[in-house]
Amino acid sequence: MIELEGVPELIDPVMVAAFEGWNDAGDAASGAVAHLDREWKGEVFAALDAEDYYDFQVNRPTVWLDNGVRKITWPTTRLSVVRIGGANPRDLVLVRGIEPSMRWRSFCNELLGFAHELGVEMVVILGALLGDTPHTRPVPVSGVTSDPDLARTMHLEETKYEGPTGIVGILQEACTHAGVPAVSLWAAVPHYVSQPPNPKATLALLNRLEDLLDLRIPLGELPEDARAWQLGVDQLAAEDSEVAEYVQTLEEARDTADLPEASGDAIAREFERYLRRRDPGTEPGPGPGHGHGPGPGVGGAGGAGGDGSYLRDTSSGRTRPPRRAVDPDPEAGPGAGQEPGDDPAGPAEP
Repeated sequence: MIELEGVPELIDPVMVAAFEGWNDAGDAASGAVAHLDREWKGEVFAALDAEDYYDFQVNRPTVWLDNGVRKITWPTTRLSVVRIGGANPRDLVLVRGIEPSMRWRSFCNELLGFAHELGVEMVVILGALLGDTPHTRPVPVSGVTSDPDLARTMHLEETKYEGPTGIVGILQEACTHAGVPAVSLWAAVPHYVSQPPNPKATLALLNRLEDLLDLRIPLGELPEDARAWQLGVDQLAAEDSEVAEYVQTLEEARDTADLPEASGDAIAREFERYLRRRDPGTEPGPGPGHGHGPGPGVGGAGGAGGDGSYLRDTSSGRTRPPRRAVDPDPEAGPGAGQEPGDDPAGPAEP
């Protein structure tokens, strides 16, 4: 039994997750969840036990000084809740962490245990991959799902991907096996400028999330950061004639492929987003730390590095949830959409 101490009853909750590592080209996906957490002042209410899932020689803990006292921050996955105000308030459960080194099925079981206890209605997993896309054009974002009904009702692609997968693909399939509606949103990052951060790809993921969930996300300085990033890449490309020629080739291919889309659904989506941002009734409200969320003791530090879980299994006294009876098999089927790989050309379309 997972006991959620101090977490209020949630309104139409959706879980939004992203993981650093193989599924996070340019840190675009983890940057998107970090942006949501920062803008809506999320309060951490739980953290998975780092000892169970991470190889500390791969993802090393960090030591830091707090008023002269040495402390340790362990690599882990944390959960927070933010409340979106307005005429139709709702809650987001934000999951942000590092792709685990081991025990992926147990890792997914824990996250699904939280989703079940919180009454999560849908899981949206963000990812980013390397692709043959020019930095000068809008970032392509694919929405995929393993659920045929969800694909039809939400105008998504039903995933057909086969090949190596990461934790995004495994979590998507775990949700499917558990009967939890799940969607993956994938941003394509130019493979020739893959160094993080990539604010343009982060912005594209947030825009697509807005469309998917019909909400308004405060973007802060992100649009300006995206413009500055593109100008910087423009200058670097201009200094190398071979790169400039290659970018032009990608632009021509992209413009040809996108010609029908440019006059249809894409314009409609942009217009709807414009109208949504002009509506004062959709202003975001305070996060759960501002009258809706965990009280004192829920957002405090736990353990040596302040990343301890704030849930407790009362039968065992352990500060982590017990295993759930959800057992997705990563070998049972393909992953959940486009996956990043070492090939600069990127993976096959889902």
